[in-house]
Amino acid sequence: MKGKLIGLGISIIIIVGVAVGLVYFVRRTHYANEHKPDPLSSTSKAVQAICSPTDYKEACVQSLASVAKNQSASLQDYIHAAIMATMDAVKQGIDKSDSIGKEANDPLNKMAFEDCKELLRLATDELQAVLSDVSDVNMSTMKNKEDDLKNWLSATVAYEQSCLDGVDNSDLKEKMTKGLDNASQLTSNMLAIVSEISPIFSHFGININVSNYSRRLLNTNENVPKVDKDGFPTWLSSEDRKLLGRINTNNPKPNVIVAQDGSGQFKTINDALKAYPKNLQGKYVIYVKAGIYNEQVLITKDQTNVYMYGDGPRRTIVTGRKSFRDGVSTYKTATFAVIGNGFIGKSMGFQNTAGAEGHQAVALRVQSDMSAFYNCRMDGYQDTLYPQAHRQFYRNCVISGTVDFIFGDGSAIIQNSLIVVRKPMDNQQNTVTAQGKKDHREITGIIIHNCRIVPEQKLFADRFKIPTFLGRPWKEYSTTIIMQSMLADFIHPAGWMPWAGNFALDTLYYGEYANRGPGADTTRRVRWKGYHVITNRDEAMRFTIGPFIQGLQWLPSSTMPFLLGLKN
Repeated sequence: MKGKLIGLGISIIIIVGVAVGLVYFVRRTHYANEHKPDPLSSTSKAVQAICSPTDYKEACVQSLASVAKNQSASLQDYIHAAIMATMDAVKQGIDKSDSIGKEANDPLNKMAFEDCKELLRLATDELQAVLSDVSDVNMSTMKNKEDDLKNWLSATVAYEQSCLDGVDNSDLKEKMTKGLDNASQLTSNMLAIVSEISPIFSHFGININVSNYSRRLLNTNENVPKVDKDGFPTWLSSEDRKLLGRINTNNPKPNVIVAQDGSGQFKTINDALKAYPKNLQGKYVIYVKAGIYNEQVLITKDQTNVYMYGDGPRRTIVTGRKSFRDGVSTYKTATFAVIGNGFIGKSMGFQNTAGAEGHQAVALRVQSDMSAFYNCRMDGYQDTLYPQAHRQFYRNCVISGTVDFIFGDGSAIIQNSLIVVRKPMDNQQNTVTAQGKKDHREITGIIIHNCRIVPEQKLFADRFKIPTFLGRPWKEYSTTIIMQSMLADFIHPAGWMPWAGNFALDTLYYGEYANRGPGADTTRRVRWKGYHVITNRDEAMRFTIGPFIQGLQWLPSSTMPFLLGLKN
């Protein structure tokens, strides 16, 4: 007994000693964190000015180290160095995806790491566009390029995140996340620098030269355009009004015709794309005659300014059935995918027929900047439409699905369209959107404007039994606005659904403005910090074509009709 008591006493002494040591360690750690040196404190004033708005200051300082030694370095030199450091980090991420991917022992994750390499190469292309723009422009006029720069950097974030999202193995995902950590931090820093460029200019003594035209298009609260009774901004010139009033809805003469009956030059869409001409001037116009085209189509990065039209969305249909259930990554399930900038799609249907049981199964994936779709159908179930990156516009379209069926991290406006919610599998709920904004400075979001959200006939009888929500937050800063749209009675009174617990509920931005219909009642909506019932018209104007996707710069050339501002 005595020996046991002695042992017990020794144990108590040890426990007390450990506890005291732990308290001492916690206090020292807390003190060290509170008194951690500011990474900017020992740097030059130039580095302080550039890195001050960033979230990852140590990474910012390190990225500028080579330039900081040169006392005569210009702002252009500093920004060039920051971009090059970011590009190098992304390229290191490509190497990481190659080495880590060799550890994958299943087809799905092997495919995911192949996707990673492709996506990160696209990310380096975006950074190269930023580098070229910054190198070619006079610094005093760089403010005019702010929207473009943020657009490309937002796409870089989207591609980095898409790489990680595709990895299904938790251990491999953790390794890849660490492998991309530096690239993610530096990309975020570049977004911060571009977003806060004005005070940086001031430090370097650069006078900002912003043209009146560009200034009017900036996505800022103080520059929201006022509109007249026709939906045009009051500052729009009479010449521009005439241009917008002469929108040509006729189809252009095709360069090539695709027809299954042999009446065109090609029988498949892919064969027509293989004939894409080198040194193209203008648009490459492809007319796809009526028929069901069972092929997986990819419009590559180099195939820019493709204009493709059919005989109607129920007559010219591109179809496929690749799905996650069958071991295909979400990215690669897309029946029709567009990367090349300036794409226009008209009077066509895009399907994924994997069904609700196929889970993630994309009908249309879009990464094309300044792309537009008119009078098209996108039909699927889960993950139907994937506006993955860049500025996009959809008008007079039909989009159908069940779970997260409009998802991604592009800047997408869907206008005057019919959104059809389908019947999901048992024990599933419907969510119209799942927007994936990861960085708070990205300029991305999903805007549904002047649309109708309704149940399909098969869902109608059970529409009150199966919950249907307007969206849920896929990423921390998920941004979705539903405005001036008709919401049918089946929309759940809460309106929006959490992703998991309290994740992103304070940081997201979900808004509803001037909607109508029995599902538009906001009195029982969620009470999240990030949810907003928008009552101010100027606030809603931030999410229209001009400020949000700079549409006035490129949509008129698409020859498609569009509502520039808000409805009266």
